[in-house]
Amino acid sequence: MKNIIITGGAGFIGSHVVRLFVNKYPDYHIINVDKLTYAGNLANLKDIENKPNYTFVKADICDFETIMGIFKKYNVDGVIHLAAESHVDRSIKDPFTFAQTNVMGTLSMLQAAKLTWEQLSEKWEGKRFYHISTDEVYGALEMTNPEGIKPPFTTKASSGKHHLAYGSKFFTEDLKYMPHSPYSASKASSDHFVRAFHDTYGMPTIVTNCSNNYGPYQFPEKLIPLFINNIRHRKPLPVYGKGENVRDWLYVEDHARAIDLIFHKGTIAETYNIGGFNEWKNIDIIKVVINTVDRLLGRKEGEDMNLITYVTDRAGHDMRYAIDSSKLQRELGWEPSLQFEEGIEKTVKWYLENQAWMDNITSGEYEKYYESMYANR
Repeated sequence: MKNIIITGGAGFIGSHVVRLFVNKYPDYHIINVDKLTYAGNLANLKDIENKPNYTFVKADICDFETIMGIFKKYNVDGVIHLAAESHVDRSIKDPFTFAQTNVMGTLSMLQAAKLTWEQLSEKWEGKRFYHISTDEVYGALEMTNPEGIKPPFTTKASSGKHHLAYGSKFFTEDLKYMPHSPYSASKASSDHFVRAFHDTYGMPTIVTNCSNNYGPYQFPEKLIPLFINNIRHRKPLPVYGKGENVRDWLYVEDHARAIDLIFHKGTIAETYNIGGFNEWKNIDIIKVVINTVDRLLGRKEGEDMNLITYVTDRAGHDMRYAIDSSKLQRELGWEPSLQFEEGIEKTVKWYLENQAWMDNITSGEYEKYYESMYANR
């Protein structure tokens, strides 16, 4: 496969995937298709923007005619589909946008791939449509342990690895979908469309569902970069409810490595869960972030704990997510390279060393710049 579309490649996870593919595969032509909404930022890709095997195309995945034109122009062999609206709070306020982008945008990409590839003499041979989804489609897990041990406790996944957990059950690939927010409902629907295109037309598709990512270049509406920035400026740290909600966290570069591996070696029509076996309560993560930021800024460690402010819980807030990525480890040999403490140290250092990037994002200047750049295109 030589010509690969990566949608949402100017976003957080997408920019890491684009960078990995551009640098690792000089014989591939990577076409980054991004609408450049508020969360898309080409500054995330400054280091590779002039590489000969990289092309950026500003386009909306919901614009079917434009997407068809991109497929024809670049003779596309594969798709890594990351473009999505992804913030739960925004989905609660504006579910229509999430349905439009995540469902109809995915359908637009699928149909363009189908119409392009089925006309070829070799049809599906050498083609692949890889759709990246979320663990939130599975709903929520209870914080329970049948042996009566109060969580957190050490448990063993089916891979044989031990890790700290807040419950005895995990999201596996065969679980029934039970989305609880407009965001997760839109992603669940898009997953179903991807699988339907395989079952109906024979399109070679793969779906992955991943846990929470963190790391460099994440838009600062998300918990970790938001709190790093707020601690830096000594602004309040708003915590939903009591901060007891549990999430599984994965360093973004580990996710990019998994995407690379699955795109090249994953089995067609399969689903793979990608997770860190790394469960943390939100309040505990926040305390680690505060201690790390304070230490790296030369403040007394824990000095900014008083910034924690408890706010009314989010509507329909799921209590616990926990991915079992044993299948991916067992079949393809992938596993996360960083533990959370190590990854958060790297992450905090990056944001503190790239304060100009953060200031540009929070001021909105990057949006004005790219709006003027592409106004006449």
